[in-house]
Amino acid sequence: MIPFTVIYEDNHLIVVNKASGVLVQPDKNGDPALEQLIKQYIKEKYTKSGEVFLGVVHRLDRPVSGLVIFAKTSKALVRMNELFKQRDIEKVYWAVVGTMPAEPEGKLVHWITRSEKSNLSKAHKTEVKGSLRAELQYKLIQRSDRYSLLEVHLMTGRHHQIRAQLSAIGCPIVGDLKYGFARSSPDGSIFLHSRYTKFIHPVQKEEIILEAPMPELWHKYGMK
Repeated sequence: MIPFTVIYEDNHLIVVNKASGVLVQPDKNGDPALEQLIKQYIKEKYTKSGEVFLGVVHRLDRPVSGLVIFAKTSKALVRMNELFKQRDIEKVYWAVVGTMPAEPEGKLVHWITRSEKSNLSKAHKTEVKGSLRAELQYKLIQRSDRYSLLEVHLMTGRHHQIRAQLSAIGCPIVGDLKYGFARSSPDGSIFLHSRYTKFIHPVQKEEIILEAPMPELWHKYGMK
């Protein structure tokens, strides 16, 4: 497995297409993480001596694939963090589900609670103690005999938000055992992919639009 491919790179940013199964940052298990792998990539590509600066702008869950943005300078990191804080960045995900939603497109609003112990989020229909409002929009963009491909626009950024909200309406993501899908996928991935992003470059101030290609495995499930 190739852990990442570079989608965009300049002096300030590097954006990669992360493979499913790769951690973004190291954890207590010591598995190789994307942050370390990209530092090594930069070090070798530019024959850098000493420590390489790399700022983690945001994260994807380990079984999720797609676009991940890193900052190569402290200036870019501060400004990208502000873009995310102000929600001045567009992020679009693709998700394959085994059960098509009742409506081909719509908005989902839930209140999310998170269990630190189980690392699970739950989407509630009404506000409960300790919950945070979660909102997304989805649209059906493709169907095969057994599966449906949804385009998901996040309006908020909650823990496991897409996974929890789709599960709450009876449409768990393919391979996502944690949120109710019946069986795992052949490679252990879940069929959730960070497909598209659009933002204003934090230093150059030009519009950046990036896409990550659909994972190869999805084609075997009838997705094109």
